[in-house]
Amino acid sequence: MTKVYVGMSGGVDSSLTAALLVEQGYDVTGVYMKNWTQDLPGMKCPWADDLADAKRVAVQLGIDFKVFDFENEYKHRVVDYMIDEYKNGRTPNPDIMCNQEVKFKLFLAASLEDGADMIATGHYARVKDGTLMQAVDANKDQTYFLYRVTGEALGKTLFPLGELTKPEVRIMAQERGLYTAAKKDSQGICFVGQVGIREFLNNYVQQKPGDIIDKSSGKLLGRHDGAIFYTLGQRHGLDVGGGLPYYVVGKNMDKNEVYVTTDLNDASLWKTEINLSNIHWINNAPANGKYQIRVRHRAKLVEAELSHEAGNVHLVLVNTERAITPGQSVVIYDNEICLGGGIVV
Repeated sequence: MTKVYVGMSGGVDSSLTAALLVEQGYDVTGVYMKNWTQDLPGMKCPWADDLADAKRVAVQLGIDFKVFDFENEYKHRVVDYMIDEYKNGRTPNPDIMCNQEVKFKLFLAASLEDGADMIATGHYARVKDGTLMQAVDANKDQTYFLYRVTGEALGKTLFPLGELTKPEVRIMAQERGLYTAAKKDSQGICFVGQVGIREFLNNYVQQKPGDIIDKSSGKLLGRHDGAIFYTLGQRHGLDVGGGLPYYVVGKNMDKNEVYVTTDLNDASLWKTEINLSNIHWINNAPANGKYQIRVRHRAKLVEAELSHEAGNVHLVLVNTERAITPGQSVVIYDNEICLGGGIVV
């Protein structure tokens, strides 16, 4: 019997994942990954509640349950990476790094070492012979977050929810009487629940007031608490008041200045060409040619011409895209297949 370790977060998706695998005849062990336990001002970290929920479901299913403690590694590989990126003026995606470094590296290795044959998670994605494919539910598809996982790791991974829609998952969890069937999906940063990124960063970086400047006129419009907190295309939180809304179109980390405009057509907000570095291909690098790309989670797939340039990737888009932000990921698809991607330069 194939032994599968299921990453159980205490949510409905991973709970149903475990239930389905039990029904399919696998020897299932539930594993809670203890990645983050730190409380933040005004926000209690929900890890203990999530662990208790995961345990309850494991008891319901009659499966073994373990806790893998990755907190130190998580801090170094995900949190420190995220903070460093923000300090350098970029906008990272910690969920992508968590999948690359923790779930499909540390968790996989620890599970195999502990006797598992495979791992499983509640991600909405499909895998076939180490190839990553989009989920049936286009609205919930999570391949954007999985593009930095290796084909080798995917070959040892099961995604039971890949063929299901979110409403179907809720119904199936209710039909099985799972404790987490009605539990709300978590929002916010992957490891701090409901806390926003600004509140989180405030615990690690000092506020550093600086100028908000109109890009076209050079006029001083107001002050900010630190350029680190602002990202391209941002509209809210500028507090410059009156008239048309302002949008962030750039920042200078050395001068600690944020540049804004009321012009929605400003060239800084729109791109027809994108350069990517830190390229990762799940299996083999694709040839130069036409593909589809996703510039952020839940963004529509758009057509682009891909070419390889000295280890990096250059993309020419058919249509302009808004707020392509340094540090964010662009993921490349060949129809249903997720090929990989890279980080916006």
